[in-house]
Amino acid sequence: MLEIKNLSKTFYPATPEEQKVFDNFSLTIEENVCTTILGPNGCGKSTLFNMISGSIINDEGSIQLGGLDLSKLPEEKRAKYIGKVNQDPSMGVSPSLNILENMSIALKKGKDFSLKSLLRNSNVDLIVKKLKELDLGLEDKLSTQVKFLSGGQRQSLSLLMATINHPDLLLLDEHTAALDPKTSKIVMDKTRDLISKEKITTLMITHNLRNAVEYSKRIIMLNKGKVVLDVLAKDISEEELNELYTKNILCDLRKAS
Repeated sequence: MLEIKNLSKTFYPATPEEQKVFDNFSLTIEENVCTTILGPNGCGKSTLFNMISGSIINDEGSIQLGGLDLSKLPEEKRAKYIGKVNQDPSMGVSPSLNILENMSIALKKGKDFSLKSLLRNSNVDLIVKKLKELDLGLEDKLSTQVKFLSGGQRQSLSLLMATINHPDLLLLDEHTAALDPKTSKIVMDKTRDLISKEKITTLMITHNLRNAVEYSKRIIMLNKGKVVLDVLAKDISEEELNELYTKNILCDLRKAS
């Protein structure tokens, strides 16, 4: 379980550019399901993810994952417990390395190794087995440099690399936003299958309301660092969600004008 308690974060404090993103923010995320985080630009979605992963340090509060206070760990230590897939299909992989090398690195995440010893000790059978589960034929392209794969193949590989060691938490940061609709659906289907099979607690940021309804169990909408909607996906339609989303944005624009 992910428990966020009394989280606060202010950028550029005591300056004319001061921006308070979160103030005493709390949220509990249940285990082994996908929860979607929605909200307009600037609502705090990415800041929340970055504070969880450790690339941004919270000012106050705690972030506990299975009872472990992540707030006390540097980003590289948190990576042992957290998998992440970003919007850019190239960010979760090493494009100049081949598929076998990328998968071998993912298997050794959080451990000390050299590339030479890594490949000598790599578990090829396990890697091939995992790649076959993607059903993209990547198991037959182990020596292919990742830069030659399509965006969908790279993102699917990135997803597999992020989950192969069964992290306690998976962060999906608009991981299909750069893909065309057909490829996006393929990646989302594979995402759902992996989360369900491996029983991984998942947080997903998306602007695609249909994906939010179809692929997650719970939907949370943020605005100005606060939860303005918290509902089970089965209890809301895409149309209803779109109406609420639009109302929040329009209300925000009216207040700003």
